Amino acid sequence: MDPLLPYVAELNLVDHHCHGVLRDDLDRTGFEEMLTEADTVSRWGTSLFDSSVGFAVRRWCAPLLDLPAHVRPDEYIARRRSLGAAEVNRAFLVASGISTFLVDGGLWPERLHGPSVFTGSRELAVVRLERLAEEVIIEGATGFPDRVRRALESTPAVAAKSIAAYRVGLELSGERPSDGEVVAACERWLAAGGGRCADEVLSRFLVWEALDRGLPVQFHVGYGDRDLALHRADPSLLTDLLRATEHLGVPIMLLHNYPFHRSAGYLAQVFPHVFADLGLATHTVGHQASRVLAEALEIVPFGKFLFSTDAFGLAELYHLGALFFRRALSDFLQAGMRRQAFGEADAVRISHLIGSENARRAYRLD
Repeated sequence: MDPLLPYVAELNLVDHHCHGVLRDDLDRTGFEEMLTEADTVSRWGTSLFDSSVGFAVRRWCAPLLDLPAHVRPDEYIARRRSLGAAEVNRAFLVASGISTFLVDGGLWPERLHGPSVFTGSRELAVVRLERLAEEVIIEGATGFPDRVRRALESTPAVAAKSIAAYRVGLELSGERPSDGEVVAACERWLAAGGGRCADEVLSRFLVWEALDRGLPVQFHVGYGDRDLALHRADPSLLTDLLRATEHLGVPIMLLHNYPFHRSAGYLAQVFPHVFADLGLATHTVGHQASRVLAEALEIVPFGKFLFSTDAFGLAELYHLGALFFRRALSDFLQAGMRRQAFGEADAVRISHLIGSENARRAYRLD
């Protein structure tokens, strides 16, 4: 195994999509339930510790808690609980080497801390569009479009996120809906009892309005929990919308993408406003991250690929996301230099582009 390239090891990473960390301690069941997007654990004699990410926790996280590598799961959980959530969160977030977090706080805000609480790092908000719509609809269908516009104009967020993949799928029309169509969709929504925003017209409306206000829009793509129909989360289904929004010149970010990471790379190559990442797949595949990252980078321009963890709940996932990203990127760059695909000066530049500079440029962080 090649050692880490020093300029990759020393990167101050920008995590362009992540969530908060849990305030509370967890027992083993609670920990495993947070370890992946799986909905249940410990049935039929199985354990998520018997998975790539589970083995990664035992190998790479245990030493940060003063435990031997490959410690037994119960010993790991016992040590974690004895230290307390705050100390565990601090240890892993500091170890990640992430200097800036773009945080989607739209899920479980009452149970989560922002990661910067434990590191003093820079933290910027990402507004979840469906949650915004669910807050605005309370006042009724009439006036809904203008209330959404006012909310987006006043938000301190640096980006917006759509979970259309979960709610309606990614096959969104490229047509901008009229206010009349939006109000009619809201009336259907309310007539059905309200609840979750799950209407294709509203998904399109929210995306268009965010882009109009210069907010980069992140799309969940691919791998998720079982609430998602994977075949409807293929990024190629967004093609009509990508064509229609190109003239706005505002970035669209394809998040996670596994197992469609090659398709996402293609879209980032052919559409100037499209960017891609690998997200939570980096830590989920564990020791296989080098192979998967190399696949994701096959054709994507290096100025269009970003680092993210999509870490949620467990601070371990920030540490593992950054650790496996650094190892995988270092392996990719060393393999390229061995084949004389590029020189070391190019490898340094690529590492900084992907690790932080692409995010700073796309989100105008500076």
